[in-house]
This record gives sequence, C-alpha cells and structure tokens, in this order.
Amino acid sequence: MGLTKQYLRYAPSAVFGVIGSQKANICYVTLRGGEKGRYVAVAACEQVFIWDVRKGEKVLILQGQKHEVTFLCPSPDGVHIAVGYEDGAVRIFSLMNGESNVSFNGHKSAVTVMHYDTLGARLVTGSRDTDVIVWDIINECGLYRLKGHKDVITQALFLKDKNLLVTSSKDSFVKWWDLDTQHCFRTMVGHRSEVWGMVLLNEENRLLTGSADSELRAWNITYLDEEREEGEPKVKKPLLDADDGDDADDAEEMDESPEERILACSKAGSILREARDRVVSLTTDKKAQVIACHGNDSILELFTVLSEEEVRKKMSRKLKKAKKKAAKAVSDADTPEAHPVVERCLTDEIVRMSNIKASAKIRWVDCISCAGGELKVAMLLQNNTIETYSLTTSDAAATANKTSRLTLGGHRTDARTVAFSSDNLALLSASGDTVKVWNRATLQVVRTMACEYALCSLFVPGDRQIILGTKSGKLQIFELASGSLLETVDAHAGALWSLCLAPDQRGIMTGGADKTVKFWEFELIKDQESGQKRLTVKHKRTLQLEEDVLCVKFSPDHRLLAVSLLDCTVKIFYTDTLKFFLSLYGHKLPVLSLDISHDSTLIATGSADRNVKIWGLDFGDCHRSMFAHDDSVMFLQFVPKTHLFFTAGKDKKIKQWDADKFELIQTLEGHHREVWCLCISPNGDHIVSSSHDKSLRLWERTREPIILEEEREMEREAEFEESLAKGDAPVVPGETQGEAAPAAKKTVETVRAAERVMEALELYREEGRKMEEHKYACERAGKELPPPKSNPILVAFGNISAARYVLDVIKKVRSSELEVSLLVLPFPYVSDLLTLFNGYIQDGLEVELVCRCMFFLLKIHFGQISSNQMLLSVIDKLRTNTLSKVQEIRDVMGFNSAALQFLQREIESKEDVMFFADATDQQKEKKKRRRKRERVILTIA
Repeated sequence: MGLTKQYLRYAPSAVFGVIGSQKANICYVTLRGGEKGRYVAVAACEQVFIWDVRKGEKVLILQGQKHEVTFLCPSPDGVHIAVGYEDGAVRIFSLMNGESNVSFNGHKSAVTVMHYDTLGARLVTGSRDTDVIVWDIINECGLYRLKGHKDVITQALFLKDKNLLVTSSKDSFVKWWDLDTQHCFRTMVGHRSEVWGMVLLNEENRLLTGSADSELRAWNITYLDEEREEGEPKVKKPLLDADDGDDADDAEEMDESPEERILACSKAGSILREARDRVVSLTTDKKAQVIACHGNDSILELFTVLSEEEVRKKMSRKLKKAKKKAAKAVSDADTPEAHPVVERCLTDEIVRMSNIKASAKIRWVDCISCAGGELKVAMLLQNNTIETYSLTTSDAAATANKTSRLTLGGHRTDARTVAFSSDNLALLSASGDTVKVWNRATLQVVRTMACEYALCSLFVPGDRQIILGTKSGKLQIFELASGSLLETVDAHAGALWSLCLAPDQRGIMTGGADKTVKFWEFELIKDQESGQKRLTVKHKRTLQLEEDVLCVKFSPDHRLLAVSLLDCTVKIFYTDTLKFFLSLYGHKLPVLSLDISHDSTLIATGSADRNVKIWGLDFGDCHRSMFAHDDSVMFLQFVPKTHLFFTAGKDKKIKQWDADKFELIQTLEGHHREVWCLCISPNGDHIVSSSHDKSLRLWERTREPIILEEEREMEREAEFEESLAKGDAPVVPGETQGEAAPAAKKTVETVRAAERVMEALELYREEGRKMEEHKYACERAGKELPPPKSNPILVAFGNISAARYVLDVIKKVRSSELEVSLLVLPFPYVSDLLTLFNGYIQDGLEVELVCRCMFFLLKIHFGQISSNQMLLSVIDKLRTNTLSKVQEIRDVMGFNSAALQFLQREIESKEDVMFFADATDQQKEKKKRRRKRERVILTIA
C-alpha cells in the first residue's frame, strides 16, 4: 500500500511546570544514605518527582504510564517507594535507580491509602472501591482482599507485634481485622461522620482518629491476651453488660462481647482542634511522638505525645498543687483535711506544641524527627508549592522556621496562555499572577515576572520583549533582558481576550469584551528615566462591533481579518478599509478559537458546541463540520506551512486534523484535566500545552510516519482490550462471597498470560502426538527412523523440550498475575498441567513455583479432579513426590539457617557485640517486665 500523504507522529517529550499534584500526598524519602529530611517525594500528574528541598532541584523522576498518581508510601528501609495510581494499580520503584520491577493490579479504582508493615514485607492498600488488599512484597503477589467497608478507605495501619490491621473509612467506621483468619473481629461505631485520618500512639495502646468535626477522638486499646499473664492481678475487664449504658458510645462498643478475646477499645476522651472544619490529613513522625493535623485552611496544628515518665512528673506536680490548695482551704475554713484527688486525662498526655501558618491552604503534610530534637515538616500546598519548616520540640515555646519554599518551577494558578519565540528556543507561560519564560531545551525557568491575570500573549519580533493581554483589559509590555515591566497600556474597557501579531510584524491587533477590535503599531520612544529607547504600542484604528469579541486573527496575506463574536458568528473584514466581507454562521455556541491557514484559503473555527468547522475564505462556504471533542474546543492552531491543525479541548485531549481530507490524524493524551491552550512552534517541530492540572507539556514531532488505517486499528484493539479487562472476574466454583477474597483482578495482562500458557500446552500436545506417530512408524518399519523436526519455537529457545518450554512460559508470568491467569485456564488444559507438574517435581525444577500453581489448581478444580478416574494416579504420584521434594527443600533451608546462626555466634564471640535485632528484642522484653511491675504497684496502691 503506497502512502498517499505522509503524516508524522507527535510524541510526548516532557512534563514541567508542576511542583506537586494535589491528588497524592507528600512524603520524606532518603536517597543513597543521604541526609534525613532533605528529599521529599511528590506526585506530578502520572510521574513522581523527588525534590532536593535544600537546593530546590529535581533529583529523580519516577516515570508513570498513563494514570495519575494518587498515593505514595516509602518502604521502612528507605530503598523503595510504593506508588498508587488512579486506575487502582500499585507499582514499587527503587529509589536507587528509579526503576519499577514490581506491580500489583487488584483495585478497580484509585488507590487512596498505602502502608508497609514494620519489616517492609507486606503492603496494605485501600481504595475508592472500598476494598482493602494485603500484598506480599517478597513473593510479589496478593495475599487477600478484605471487604466490609461501604465507602472510600481513608487509612489502613498494620500493628507492629500482632498480626492485626486497623482500617478507617468515610463510612464512619473503624474496623479491626485479624489477618490470621482474615476476618473483621471488631467495628468501632463511635463516630458520627466520616473518619478522615487515624494514627496509633503510645506503643499502639492508643488510637487517635480525625473526623469531620473539630474533635480528635482517642481510644484506649487493651490487648486481652496480654492481661492473662501469670502473676498479674486481675484488671477490671471492659463492661460486658450494656445494662447500665450511661454512655452511648460505650454501649455501642459493648455489643460485640464474644469478639473481645483479642482486644477491647474504650473511649479515652478527645482533643479539640482550633480549626472547625474536617481533618484533611493527620500524621505522626516515625516514633509517634509528634502529631501533625490540619483542615482545609493554611494552619498546621502540632501536638506532642508525652512519655509515661513525663506524664507521671506532670501528675505529681498537679497533685502537689492540689495539696497546697487543699491545705490553704483547710487553714482558711478550719475544716478537717481532705485528700485531694487528681484525675489523669487525655490533655495531660497529648499537649499542643505550636501552630505553623503556611503561605496558602495546606493539602498534605509529612513530618520527620531528626537528631537533637529537631522536627522537620514538609507541606504540599494547594497552589502548587512545597514548603518545609523546622522546629525544636524540646523548647517550651517551639516556633517554626521556614527552611525552604519550592515555587520557581511552576505557576500558582493555571497558565491560561502559552507562546513560542520566533527562534523556537524559548516559550512563555502566563497565569493569574506571574509570567514565566522557559528554555525549551532544558525546561528551566529563565525569567519570572509578576503580572496581572493574563489571557493572551505573544513574543514581539526580535524576541526581546513580550506582550500580555489581561483580564482587566490592559496590555502589559515586559523586557526579557532585565525582566522588568516596561509599560502598561489601558487597551480595552473589558477583558482583553485575544492578541494577534500583524503579518508585516509592525503591529498587533487586540479584541476585547468591550465590543471593539483595536489596531496598534510598535514604536520606539525615549524613556524619561533612563534616557534609553524602549518599545511601546501606539493606537491607530478601532473597529466597533455589536457583540463581545472572543478571538481575532489576521490572514497571513494581510488582506483579511477574522473576528469571533459572542453571538456565535465569525465576521470577516478587509484589513485596509475595515469593510465587512463575510459572516460565517453555523455554530450553536460561541467560537472560542480560530485560525487561518498559511495560504489564506481556509479558516478553521473551534467552538464551545464541541464542533470544529472548516470554511473557505473566498466565499465563506463551510467545507466540513466535524465533531471534535467531548467538551468545549478551547484552542485551535494550524501547523505552519501545512493544512494540518491541532485542537485542544476540555475533554483533556489534544487532536490533530487534516483540513483537506477532514480526517482525525492522531490524539495526544496526557493531560488529566481540561486543556486551556496550546502553541505550535514556528518550525512546527514542538507543541506546548497548558492544563488545569497545573502542568505544561511539551510534545515533539518525530520522524515516525502515521498510517491512518493502522492508527484506527490500534484504537479499536485498545478499546477491545479495555472491555476484556472490564469483564466479570472469573468465579471460583463453590466459593461464596465473604469478607476475604482473592487479591488480584482480571486484566489484559492476565488474559494474555493465560493465552500464552494455553499456546504452550497446545505445542506440548502437538509434540507429544508427533512423538507417538514417530514411535508407531518406527515399530511398523522395524527400524529406527530419523526423529521428526522440532517446532521452530523450541529450536529458537535452544532445542529445549516441549515440557521445559511450558515451564519457561509459566515462569515468565508475573507473580502477582499467576493465580488469575490460572483461574481463567479451561479445565481440559489442567490435566496436562498436572501431569507436567509431576515431572517437574521429580526433576527438582522450580519446586516452589510448581507447588504454588498445583495447590491453586487443586483448590479451584477440586470437584472435577477428584471425580476424574484418569487423574487419580497422577494425583497420587504428585502427593508422594511433592512431600519428599518439599521435605528436601525444608532440610536444606534448615541447614542453611543453622549455618548462618553459627556464623553469627562466631562473629559475636570474636567482636563481643550483639546483633541489632537481638538487642532490640531484649530491650522490648525489659520494657514489658517493667510495665507489668508498674501495673502490679498501681493495682496494690
């Protein structure tokens, strides 16, 4: 097929202008054993940026694929970071090289929370789909899915020493899960509204929750199995009969008496926040000594959790005070002496430290304790800014010092206009308060200048000055060399919606909401102050119209000018006489953007009615009307020297069209919110676009040609694959839906993996048939015939056997997708697989993987396998072989473990030191004994 017309593909080049996306949290990370509290990780649309807050530089970018990042969680060892995405996927990146080797697919919608356990071996994820999933990081697979919540999961925390999990949700419940049995054994119903945040304090003996009001509620957790240690006096058990139900919350807690074998929760009181609105985020440092909390405003509240010793000292001081007061009262009133009682309350244990006022509303916060009692706090603000603060917790009146503020790399508000310089090397973006000039090659900010709310912009010929049109109707002229505002001209009485440079480059045309189009000429005048010549614009002519002007454009031959009006029409006038020439009507809503082709023969208009119309400029006839976007067409521009043009829409897409053939050429997807504007470089090699997601994106023209039929075919395939993945999850026969379910979900990858396994088994059967036929032929001939030719695939893999090829295919299936791939495998293939598994186990090949597959297949096809007489002998062989092989592996592991322990003892005896883990265990044991003694003393007292 010959290419009749060649189009070249535009590919994404870079994302810039975004410092931190609002959707995902901010967290401290450590890089290559670097300084604590120096690097922060934030989401930037689909990527993750690691910022060095001291230098204000990006040090690492973790590349995403398509969906926005919604949650970040660094691993306890600081080597990895788990990243959750909008589509429910989780990927684990290495902070050493920025690569991702592990990915999990289990959720149907955005991941809202993630947490590692203490060892970093398991990861819990919560999502908008109300499910909680526990993943095994080491084995790279899902363990189980916990169902029970009815709304978005807001927090999920592992307990350090017990195999328990606590989760909170917007359904107002906090649930406790026993991970050994995977069931919810307690639901806390003491909240009247959504639970937005939750932290564990006091060595996990207290739970603090943040809700939709100004209270932080605290709950005492008593682990009941602990209480029955011998030698301990019997402590009063939480009330089990709700007869005396004075407290409604207590009564609700009491309903679950049988489940109180694991732990009991009782309300310990609450702390009042200063903010009146809901808790937006609630977090603690690693040791849970400092609590940071904020609402929808710009104030972060910090609380200190006092240690047991400090609380005791405080209580003794209180008691002394009370005794003094009582003694004074006795001496004054001559009454018999009374023993004062001082009750310990929550405010004695959790004390307000200080408030930090940020420069804008806070979206997320993270804090970290450093040496010398220093607390570092990082905040991601709602206006695309990161701020870090430092304060000393040991000070009585701790005040926070701002240590850094990252603002340079992006705008505070959306960039509503972008423009390229004539040499394609610089680009400008202007927002509600600043205009920034960027170097296109390095994407570094060259100049930042304060301006009014900008709506349109251009580089003056020569690229030394820029002109902005503002919402207040002013023209602002800036000089790039000095970064100074040269002049502000009052151009229009309303918003200045559009600017256009004259083709002769001697002036500009402006259109505004005051129903006028004005023509200006560039002039050099002598500056009064400096005596230097500077640029200004001089008003020449005005064209008065009946409606507000939305967009203006000169034709490249300077013969005509086009004006889009609020009455949904486009009027064409002669440039020299300003006489009316044509009216283009047909759009149902106003035309927001228009452009004229380089040869002045075509005009394309993009409207809020989602259509793009292509008109001839000679008679004003509409060549074609095309449904372009799923929402308003915000911007439209022709590629220089061609009849191809790009449109940007509120549907987050940028599309390229051919104005001669009226065809869609390609769709550029990348932005996650409405696209406001775009600009094509004068040579047509680059496009820059700006969006409501605060990002600027650069796209570049590649040398790769686009063949339209192939493009459409690929789009159809992508649609089909998406529908495949959206199909119902395969059901395990005989299993009912309970609280726990399998973790993984059906995706395109799992379907493909199952297909690959089926193809490998087909090949194995075919090879088996060939060998049977060869054997039969040899018998009939009475001599050994040459063996049949192997399948080309087996030859390509190095002449391996068909059985070995099947094992290789299974090995290549991702660990996290293995179960679901086997689940969609039809039963006729299972019998072949079981026969193969027997051979693998006998030969000692991948015994652990084979056992995992075998047990899963036996579990889901139990009925069919047990009723199949042919498979009984296979299963019996499998039983004996598996037992002996697994025992062998266990023996090897036991031997290795014993050898390692022996080596450890050898090293210890040489160096006379104890390994860190053992030292911490001994410390814990000592603390436990001390707590037990204290309880005994308290009870006796």
